[in-house]
Amino acid sequence: MELPQDILMSIFSTLEVLDLIRAGSVCNSWRSAYTSICSLGHCKPQQTPCLLYTFESDGTKATGLYSLAEKKAYMLTLLDPALPSRFIIGSSHGWIITADERSELHLVNPITGKQIALPPVTTIEQVKPIFDDSGAVHKYKYSWYTGQMTVSDSPSILAPDELQNFLFNKAIVSSDPSGGNFIVVLIHNPHLQLSIARSGDDKWTWLPPHKDYEDCIFRDGLLYALTSEGEIHEYDLSGPAITRKIVLNKVKGFTCENMYIVRAPFGDLLQVWRSYDPLDDEDEDASDDLEADHDDESYVWNTTMIKVHKVDLVARMLVEACDLGENVLILGHNQSLCLRAEEYPLLKANHVYFSDDRELYIKGCKNGCRDIGVFNLENNCAEEIVSPQLWSNWPPPVWMTPNARKISLETHSS
Repeated sequence: MELPQDILMSIFSTLEVLDLIRAGSVCNSWRSAYTSICSLGHCKPQQTPCLLYTFESDGTKATGLYSLAEKKAYMLTLLDPALPSRFIIGSSHGWIITADERSELHLVNPITGKQIALPPVTTIEQVKPIFDDSGAVHKYKYSWYTGQMTVSDSPSILAPDELQNFLFNKAIVSSDPSGGNFIVVLIHNPHLQLSIARSGDDKWTWLPPHKDYEDCIFRDGLLYALTSEGEIHEYDLSGPAITRKIVLNKVKGFTCENMYIVRAPFGDLLQVWRSYDPLDDEDEDASDDLEADHDDESYVWNTTMIKVHKVDLVARMLVEACDLGENVLILGHNQSLCLRAEEYPLLKANHVYFSDDRELYIKGCKNGCRDIGVFNLENNCAEEIVSPQLWSNWPPPVWMTPNARKISLETHSS
C-alpha cells in the first residue's frame, strides 16, 4: 500500500538533500513526492554544508561532494562543462560562482548542473577587450587603477585564460538564484575592489573609490563589506543611487591574516581573523609571483589561530568572544556562515570548518597541499576533515550548502 503524497512530502521535507535524492529514486510515487518538494521549495531549510572538490577517476578529473552529515563521499555527474575546468571564486545558497577558460563568470548549481551566465568580464571597469582580425576577443587589456590610486600607468595584456589569475578574488550572492531575484557581489583586483551585478543586468556596476575588501555579507537588505584593516562599510543597494557609510572604523594595521564577516544566528555581525604558519623568505617571494605555476606539493600554509569578535555597531567597536558557544563557523571561498549546532547535530559546536582561500597561495601554487580542516576554538587545535584526503589540489575545494534538485550520484570509496 502506497503512502498518500501529502504524508510522503511531509516526511521528505525533513531529509538532508542526499537522503531526499535517494528517496526520490525508490519508485514512481516517491519520485513524484520528491519532485513536488523541490518544485515548491519545501526542502529542509537546515541543510548541512558539504565540501565540493575534484579528484582523479580513471585518469580523468571528476567532481566529488563530501557530506559532513554522513561522513561519506559522492561523485557528482554535472552538465557540460565539467567543474575541473573552472576556477571557483565563491559559494552561496547552494550555487557556486565560477570563471571559465575565457575568464567569464557563471553561477552553477552543482546539484542540478543549471548555470546562469553573469555579465561579460569586459564590462568590469578595469577590463577592456582586444579583438583579432576576425572581430573575436582574443586578449584583454587589464588596467591597474582603483579610483583612489593607479598602481601602474601601463595596462597588462592578458590571454583570456590568464585574466582570472589576476582579476578575481571572491564572490557572494544575496539570495538563492533559483528565485530569480538576486545580486552578485564580486571582490576583484586591483586591490580588492567591489563590483555588483543584479539578476538580468548586462554589465557590472563598479563601486569606487574604495579598496582592500576581504569579505562581504548581506543583512536586512544591506551589504556589509569588511576591509583588511577591520573597517566595515554598509552599502544600501536598494535605491537608484548606491550609498555607503562606515559603521566600524579600522581596528588594526595591515596583516597577513584572512578576515571574514559573518551573520550570527542571533542577528549580530561577527568579524573573524584567521592566522597562518609563517613562510620562509624564499616561499614568500614565490607566492608573490602569480605568473609562476609552482608545483611543489610540500608547499603548505596551515591555519594556526582563529579569533572571533562580535561587532558592536552602537559602540562602533569589536568585542572579542572567547568561543562560539553552541555555534559553528564555515569559512573559506564560500559565503561565511555561522550555524546553530543544535540545528546541525552532526557538526561540532564551538568549531570552525575551514577551506583554503589564501589568494596568492592558491593561484601561485596550484599543486600545493590545501589548508582544509576543523579548528577547535577551545584548545586552538586543528584536525583533518577526512584522511587520506579525497581531493585534488586544483581547483581548491569549497564549502557549499546543497540546494535540493535533480542529481546523479554515485558513491565512491573514501
